[in-house]
Amino acid sequence: MIGIFGGTFDPIHYGHLRTALEVCEALELDEVRFVPCGSPAHRSQPGASAAQRLTMLQLALDGADSRFRIDDRELQRVGPSYMVDTLASIRSEFSECALCLVVGIDAFQGMPAWHRWRDIFKLAHVVVMERPFEPSYADALERILSQRQVADRAALAKQPAGCIYFQDVSQLAISASRIRDLVRHRKSTQYLMPEAVRAFIADSGLYGS
Repeated sequence: MIGIFGGTFDPIHYGHLRTALEVCEALELDEVRFVPCGSPAHRSQPGASAAQRLTMLQLALDGADSRFRIDDRELQRVGPSYMVDTLASIRSEFSECALCLVVGIDAFQGMPAWHRWRDIFKLAHVVVMERPFEPSYADALERILSQRQVADRAALAKQPAGCIYFQDVSQLAISASRIRDLVRHRKSTQYLMPEAVRAFIADSGLYGS
């Protein structure tokens, strides 16, 4: 099974890395693909360029878990980045393999606003990283949940796509926006992300204004 972990990674931090590792181990994934978003369709543009975000990912994953990979196909594509297109592209390479789109609970709640969101379930499973609060879902998402949610992770390996599975992960209160704010105000970001990423941000003058 392959995990797909998308995001702007602006910048990547230990919150991303730790939860990716926990999902990888819990589901016994063969690999986790970090997919940096090219041009976000539903949020503001990243503060760092595509090349800078890719470099930070490379620095963060250098020497990290051997199952972690970088997939930069969204950075190579022109126009808005839609996850359904990314998954279709990956699916064309892995026709029978189970693909697991890994998302946070907030992103999952917002899925009905995504481009062609129902088609995602034809291409991959959706693995939702839980947080300790009671979420509320739109009616359309509630219906999908009632049809597709599974409680046994073994079900994910039995078919290539179509299930929704909730996975507990460590609750690390680290956010990229908080890191950018700390840098902007010349506060320390130590212990929030890999040192190589911190050094790159400092050397590049990223997020300083």
